[in-house]
Amino acid sequence: MAYIQIINGPNLNLLGRRRPDIYGQSTLDDINDELRGRFAATELRFAQSNSEGTIIEAIHAAGFDSECLGIVLNAGAYTHYSYAIADAIEAVDVPVVEVHISNIHAREDFRNRSVIAPVCRGSIAGFGKYSYFLAIEAILHA
Repeated sequence: MAYIQIINGPNLNLLGRRRPDIYGQSTLDDINDELRGRFAATELRFAQSNSEGTIIEAIHAAGFDSECLGIVLNAGAYTHYSYAIADAIEAVDVPVVEVHISNIHAREDFRNRSVIAPVCRGSIAGFGKYSYFLAIEAILHA
């Protein structure tokens, strides 16, 4: 069965506790449950890791799976410096949509640059948890 893989990177397991003024009150489980409810007709698979290598392996696994429609990736801080994750995205066969809960372009200088954006199908930032919803819609309808 076709599915969309959602991959969350470092510190996203702390949603709801870490900087709720920026990242909101919802936990990662809350967001995943909302996504399951909104996209009940689509299989969604979820992964979260604080480890760069594990994220790369998840990209490879989904990205070469003929059943995978696409990947929604919130790479967290790896967004700004992980050329290894960028290389993994560039190598896979499915579209990858970069997401961020906050508007990375309106924050600290180091957050303004994404090294993964050039190899992603698109980027969505600043819509809180709804960035994930928009990314899934983009994969389903692009």
